[in-house]
Amino acid sequence: VQLQASGGGLVQAGASQRLSCAPSGRTVSTLTMGWFRQAAGKEREFVAAIRRSGAAPFYSDPVKGRFTISRDNAKNTVYLQMNSLKPADTAVYYCASTVLNPIMSALFTPETYQYWGQGTLVTVSS
Repeated sequence: VQLQASGGGLVQAGASQRLSCAPSGRTVSTLTMGWFRQAAGKEREFVAAIRRSGAAPFYSDPVKGRFTISRDNAKNTVYLQMNSLKPADTAVYYCASTVLNPIMSALFTPETYQYWGQGTLVTVSS
């Protein structure tokens, strides 16, 4: 499975941005998909995930209420809608996937995911 992430760029604080991730070689409905981010000098951190079952998604506390992960099976694409962006959201964003249906606690760890996209940079200016 290859993941192609897109949608990053430079935005002002308070603006919105939507990231997309399209897997090749497999349909999104058969994958648990996650978004992670890594800011300069920091470790990669969990942002959001949606199970292959399409059950209620999960979010990290810093983005809860501002970000929304969704899946469009017809377009075979997963999105991360980011609203009310803050400078602290500046990072390289990675989409990741696994064919597994992990337990909730495993969704938050990068090691759970078998496949990773190349990352897309989101820069939020103040």
